[in-house]
Amino acid sequence: MKHEPQNPDSEWMHSIVEAHAADLTRYAASILFDTDAAKDVVQDVFLRLWKEPRERIADHVRPWLFRACRNRALDIRRKGGRMKPLDESHTAQAVAEGPGPAAMAEQNDRHHQLLHLIRHLPDNQQEVVRLKFQNGMSYKEIATVTELSVTNVGFLLHTAIQTLRARVGAIGE
Repeated sequence: MKHEPQNPDSEWMHSIVEAHAADLTRYAASILFDTDAAKDVVQDVFLRLWKEPRERIADHVRPWLFRACRNRALDIRRKGGRMKPLDESHTAQAVAEGPGPAAMAEQNDRHHQLLHLIRHLPDNQQEVVRLKFQNGMSYKEIATVTELSVTNVGFLLHTAIQTLRARVGAIGE
């Protein structure tokens, strides 16, 4: 029996899906407020990636994926996809092992408060905050995804963080 060597593009594609599917799904869900629709968007993005020549995007695949995901999600939203509020469990991070139930409950409360505060930021600020802190993107990558200047991304993040600090401070008073 003869073994065919695995296509290097298949291995590359598999590693890209493994590395980015969860982040892309969370990002699309933040735009669509629908996890199932977000999964469809991410599947479309990976199909589009498969059709792109690898050498054209290999050196900037992460911003390319997020930009394609953003454009596809916004397109679906514009076409009248019914919006529904995002359940906080969709964006929640897995809680690390270690803290007891009381500490975990307190941490969950703070996390939910912060998500609530983020949802009340303007849409453009919410988007850059999520790309920066949920997906760990650089200002340049965010600028590529959102088609904003790096300076504008910095301004939006600065404004969002100032707003969040003020609101968190007001809660603590």
